Amino acid sequence: MTRSIITDRIKQYWILARFDRPIGILILLWPALWALWIASQGKPDLLVLIVICLGVVLMRAAGCVINDYADRNFDPHVERTKQRPIAAGKVKPQEALILFTILCLCAFGLVLLLNVYTIILSFVAAFLAASYPFMKRYTHLPQAYLGISFGWAVLMAFSAQLNHIPAVAWIMYLAVILWALVYDTMYAMVDKDDDMKIGIKSTAILFGDKEREIMGALQVIILGLMIIVGQMQQLNWPYYVGILVAAVLSGYQQKLIFHRVKQLCFKAFLNNNWFGLAIFAGLVMAYLVP
Repeated sequence: MTRSIITDRIKQYWILARFDRPIGILILLWPALWALWIASQGKPDLLVLIVICLGVVLMRAAGCVINDYADRNFDPHVERTKQRPIAAGKVKPQEALILFTILCLCAFGLVLLLNVYTIILSFVAAFLAASYPFMKRYTHLPQAYLGISFGWAVLMAFSAQLNHIPAVAWIMYLAVILWALVYDTMYAMVDKDDDMKIGIKSTAILFGDKEREIMGALQVIILGLMIIVGQMQQLNWPYYVGILVAAVLSGYQQKLIFHRVKQLCFKAFLNNNWFGLAIFAGLVMAYLVP
């Protein structure tokens, strides 16, 4: 195998795992960092921090690979996804399965550095990540399943730091599930027309003409749950400034999706990175400011 062929294979695998689009990593990483900062009261164990961050990166990549494998017969018919490596014939489905397995094994190797409780939770995480892409065939709520799957990092972060999962972790987990439901619905709004043609299910289709109102209500609930988290942890004012900024960003996202323009719906999805960062910045400052 020549050097150019090897380079091309690496490039295609890189694209398949979406390493060229780190926005997904960030959106999934923020909740894990929220959890870790609260579990450690602003002083996370360095090993736990490294493992959780790398684990999120690897499992997001694995999730993207298995998603494209699952959608290999659908992606060629969707404008936004028809150039993905498997859909375009640049990567064989068998190669994707091998890459998915390697990424999962690397993530599991990292988890082995943590406590037994977290290792057990990692098996659930792997199952959820592997099964998520197939949910869009059977339910109109794959976006909620995405939140259940990747929000699991919240529970693992608490477990890794504390060796147990306190009540506040479950409140945050619920908030993260609903947050994923919101931002992934914005994402699904981009593909709504194509999805309806080929029979893919999504909350964007389920909510119909009420998707903006439903997402707005969910955003209010999410912010309310995160306020409860702050009260349970007795966090001080910088945290609530972060929540306020997140609320403003939620309003901006509603403005972006108001006319259901695909490009603006995608922009609203991307804006959720700043939502996650705002809450994390508030958390960091809450533990630094007396």
